[in-house]
Amino acid sequence: MTADPQPKRPGRPRGASDARERILANARELFARNGIDKTSIRAIAAASGVDSALVHHYFGTKQQLFTAAINIPIDPMTILVPLRDTPVEELGSVLPAILLPLWDSEMGAALVATIRSLLAGSDVSLVRSFLQEIITAEVAPRVDNPPGSGRLRVQFVASQLMGVVMARYIVGVEPFASLPADRVAATIAPTLQRYLTGDLPAIP
Repeated sequence: MTADPQPKRPGRPRGASDARERILANARELFARNGIDKTSIRAIAAASGVDSALVHHYFGTKQQLFTAAINIPIDPMTILVPLRDTPVEELGSVLPAILLPLWDSEMGAALVATIRSLLAGSDVSLVRSFLQEIITAEVAPRVDNPPGSGRLRVQFVASQLMGVVMARYIVGVEPFASLPADRVAATIAPTLQRYLTGDLPAIP
């Protein structure tokens, strides 16, 4: 009588010890080349010579893999989830009220370092993918009035926020860099809200 095969052991799927780094390297390359939406977990797994299950085991969802690939030290959903519960007419105030204290924190310092590294290197396309395919895709449908304007509205907001990051954290322009976070948030909030819901000459 043939013995029953050994049952599968729970835990980590089999894979080479360097599989995680191969997955990250191939994820960066494919995300940079094709964007997030057009890059599948299956394609990343194939390029890395592993099974898709191993990719999911190490990184979870595709969005979580993207976050790991560009070394963002926070989960974007910590920002996006509160925004989902925020009325559209309050987004301009809530968004900087969430972001400024985060950027001023120890975790935010790591995030700014990551942004600086990405902008200085060859991974600008990854920043663009993050803005367009995660942030814009989440917010744009809610502010798409008139129809077709949502993406541009969010890009105006992104330009304002990236300007804050550059002036406050990367260049360190004083006294702006030393202003309390709540003061900066309150000052830029009306402009962000106008971008999201107001009349803009650039939008037909």
